[in-house]
Amino acid sequence: MVQANYGDRKNLTIAGVPVGREITDLMPRDSFEYDNEGEGSIIVIIATDAPLVAHQLKRLARRVPMGIGKVGGYGHDGSGDIFIAFSTANQDVAFATGKVEVDMLPNWLISPLFEATVQSVEEAIINALVATETMEGINNNKVYSLPHDRLQSIMKKYNR
Repeated sequence: MVQANYGDRKNLTIAGVPVGREITDLMPRDSFEYDNEGEGSIIVIIATDAPLVAHQLKRLARRVPMGIGKVGGYGHDGSGDIFIAFSTANQDVAFATGKVEVDMLPNWLISPLFEATVQSVEEAIINALVATETMEGINNNKVYSLPHDRLQSIMKKYNR
């Protein structure tokens, strides 16, 4: 799951296509007096039913920036980034009153989950961009939706 209020349009890349360089209008408008391009925040929550323990989930969360990077995000000075991961496996151990046993994948088996994390973060960001609507807020701040018709044309132009 992704909450994305983040990044520069000029860096937006989808499936290797430089979408941000192709859509140079409809840029966000804000009331700040300084150049805050790319500022914002992103929150990513990774959920899995794989039996992972805390240190493995931390390793999963560390892969999130790779997914962000695939769509052109690289972080700015003022960006707020929060990445967390949790597992729904071992549900009955949290409130146990005695000794418990937990299931856990061995570390050498979690590489496919790292790849899945990167791919799912990339996909969640793109989904958020495609699903959004143009919004106007306080002080005439405005963020434009990604125009679907133009996005489709750009993707076709690059054979995607």
